[in-house]
Amino acid sequence: MNWTTLFLGLILLLNLIFAIIVVFQERKDAGSTWAWLLVLYFIPIAGFVLYLLFAQNFRRTPLFHWDSREKLRLEEAVVAQLEEIRTGDYKFQNPSSFHNRDLIYMLLNNNHAVLSETNRVDLLVDGHEKFDQLFKDIQDAREYVHVQYYIFQKDWLGQRFIDLLTEKARQGVRVRVLYDELGSRRLNNKFFQAFREAGGQAQAFFPSRLRLINMRLNYRNHRKLVIVDGRIGYVGGFNVGEEYLGLDPKFGYWRDTHLRIQGPSVFFMHCRFMLDWNQAAPDKPFHFFPELLPAQLAEGSAGVQIVTSGPDSVWEVIKDGYIKMISSAKRSIYIQTPYFIPDASMMDALRIAALSGLDVTLMIPDKPDHPFVHWATLSYIGELLKAGARVYLYENGFIHAKTLVVDEEVSSVGTANIDVRSFRLNFEVNAFVYDEVLAAKLLRCFQADIEDSRLLTLDQYRRRPYLMRIKESFSRLLSPIL
Repeated sequence: MNWTTLFLGLILLLNLIFAIIVVFQERKDAGSTWAWLLVLYFIPIAGFVLYLLFAQNFRRTPLFHWDSREKLRLEEAVVAQLEEIRTGDYKFQNPSSFHNRDLIYMLLNNNHAVLSETNRVDLLVDGHEKFDQLFKDIQDAREYVHVQYYIFQKDWLGQRFIDLLTEKARQGVRVRVLYDELGSRRLNNKFFQAFREAGGQAQAFFPSRLRLINMRLNYRNHRKLVIVDGRIGYVGGFNVGEEYLGLDPKFGYWRDTHLRIQGPSVFFMHCRFMLDWNQAAPDKPFHFFPELLPAQLAEGSAGVQIVTSGPDSVWEVIKDGYIKMISSAKRSIYIQTPYFIPDASMMDALRIAALSGLDVTLMIPDKPDHPFVHWATLSYIGELLKAGARVYLYENGFIHAKTLVVDEEVSSVGTANIDVRSFRLNFEVNAFVYDEVLAAKLLRCFQADIEDSRLLTLDQYRRRPYLMRIKESFSRLLSPIL
């Protein structure tokens, strides 16, 4: 009996120590802290193992390192643009950029996201359309192709993709493929064998250090980037797999949004890929910096900032960009997201906008792909409906688009969802675009999607079954760590 008492006392003492670590050392927000304290309370010892797997703090040590000479060159451009915007000397070429100069300054100051205004931005909203265009661009590549995806499936589309990249590698084109180990967990060395034999390079981000055990599995590189010859860049929501072509009967049609960019912003997309690659493959680094930033590459008139965030960032940069856009809105806010689990600051911004009489419209899937995340999403919807926002449930398959359009002139398209995971845990990348033409295209797509959606009213929401309310409440409690 004494040994049993001693053992239980030791467990309680260890649990208390672990709780102190969570509260005082990690310095997380209150919601996340309480969620982890509940886990530690109800699952002693094992809860701390889960904490080690899912709650590491990467903000202590920088993950991505620049060569000092290369970093200096980019920092010079950042400092110069910040000073010109601050003093009013910067010559905006685009009215949308000028109207959103505060947002531009914040992202430049917070993320070194240099603004370029001579970009051509094409919108891709269908999987077949996106991959047909992407494969054509890769076929025309002459120097290099750099590919980064969270999910790269080993199916018909994935095989066709790697076969094309293998062919380009045989032609002497430098080809690198970076994939997230968790998202692309079905990939193996055999899948890349012919590609590597042809001279291509493939690397997993945050690979397992021990077989079947990955202490960093909760921190996922959710970015999707493709850069072709420094001329063309792709960013958005599509991963690589048959489901993204609408071929998975579970989801049906897959509705997503991607951008194809030509112009100087491709250079900054390439900088992001270079940092991610060199972190994942320190034994195979590469460095790409032309002598001058490619401001001379004039393809169009869209202003673009390539903005990134991750668990290593001091602040939640993309979330801050979203909130700044919402708080600056004068007329309308249109959002498409597969997951809607906002923190208090994001929820307050949207609620205040709706209560102020702005047109706040949100579209989410009617069909869940992750039940707990879907139930948590629904738990937040009621607050927006009470504030006067409109909410549509997309019924024609699954909507995976991550878009925010404000006042029909500024938009954000990329990989970040409106949830805690994207804001704090995942490595994400978004293009913030200052262009009325693109904003109009996104709004037309939104209106077309409404035809395949149903409006959720406040009365309908209040009449939902009690079992659903219980699921929502439980899922919302866990939302800080979903």
